[in-house]
Amino acid sequence: MGIQRIRMNGMTEAGALELIVTQQIIASMKARNEVRTTTLRLIKNALKNQSIAKRAALTPAEEQQALATMIKQRRDSIEQFTKGNRPELAAAEAAEIAVIEEFLPKALDEAGLSALVAEAIAEVAAAGGKAPTLREIGAVIKTVQARLQAGGLRAEGRVVSEAVKKALAG
Repeated sequence: MGIQRIRMNGMTEAGALELIVTQQIIASMKARNEVRTTTLRLIKNALKNQSIAKRAALTPAEEQQALATMIKQRRDSIEQFTKGNRPELAAAEAAEIAVIEEFLPKALDEAGLSALVAEAIAEVAAAGGKAPTLREIGAVIKTVQARLQAGGLRAEGRVVSEAVKKALAG
């Protein structure tokens, strides 16, 4: 099922994701796909709640952030369910993650992230006049996150942090 995006100057129009999710809910209800329908409703509610809290339509970056938060919550739940020996609940959370990820840009692979980290380290080194150490990890991570956002890419904060630590230590 392809996700159609409403585009304006190359960016998704503010609030368009909620419309797309609504269309997907209708399609999944017709297909009688309960897991997908429930997850899509959770996405719609999260976006609506964020929009209400902001008192304005969400920007595409804010929509992505809301979805990324949902994924992080589910990954934490999977970890807890696995520790608690509840594989059926962990599988249900994993299925929800798969649906949520459809609405996010593709996550950056390890090689792409490593290249981005190397560029960020070079940028921080040029600005500081010397190669950054583990003490400047925050500045490097901030630069990597800014480049990810500017490029419309996605990577989990934990993964970015580990890649930066590895690059600075090695």
